[in-house]
Amino acid sequence: MSARRPVEIAVQDPAGARAAIGAGATRLELCQALDVGGLTPSLAILEGVLAAVDPSTVNVLVRPRGGGFVYSAEEIALVSADIRACVDRGAGGVVIGALTPAGGLDVDTVRRWRDAAGAATLVFHRAVDASADPAAVFDALVAEGVDRVLTSGGAPRSIDGIDALAAFAARSGGVEVMAGGGVQPADIPALFAAGVDAVHLSARSRAGHDAPSGPGGGSSGHDVTDPVIVAEAVAAAS
Repeated sequence: MSARRPVEIAVQDPAGARAAIGAGATRLELCQALDVGGLTPSLAILEGVLAAVDPSTVNVLVRPRGGGFVYSAEEIALVSADIRACVDRGAGGVVIGALTPAGGLDVDTVRRWRDAAGAATLVFHRAVDASADPAAVFDALVAEGVDRVLTSGGAPRSIDGIDALAAFAARSGGVEVMAGGGVQPADIPALFAAGVDAVHLSARSRAGHDAPSGPGGGSSGHDVTDPVIVAEAVAAAS
């Protein structure tokens, strides 16, 4: 796979990190609770992943809760502390996102989190797609100099937002545009042809259906990173 065509896989644990990198993924987004869009992983999980793969490939999602991207002062401070903890342990990047109540970019919070991240890669996640005007938020992120923006172009799936993604890529400057949101391996050639710099997907399958479950335990089974899907995505990006 060409270095110009990175494939990022969202993983939730050391086993998933090893599976993704072993199948050819370029880098990882580490999170928990992908079913709600991802939340901050525990420090033990982070340390396990950093021990399992090259830490420079690991970008940690720092998101304190589900339910949108407008945060209180206390939550903003908690995220700042989590960012510092992740970077201090060697993570290559952090993934963040914050909006104003009106749906615009929370510039002050992004700047605060940029300071907390220091030299680590700063990625703005799909909060851009939940904003009132994704194009305006994208342009504001370029002005702020974030390193990477993960976006579907404002659509439920990246392939459906391909025109917006192409427009973002055309005016991104030095900011990397990474297509993410319902990406399937079959979509990847068209996404790269539109001009995006990278693609992001979770490459999940379900395991553990035979384990006891029920009230208090959630639905049966759990997500695992599927190396077959990862390899298909890597091949599609080649």
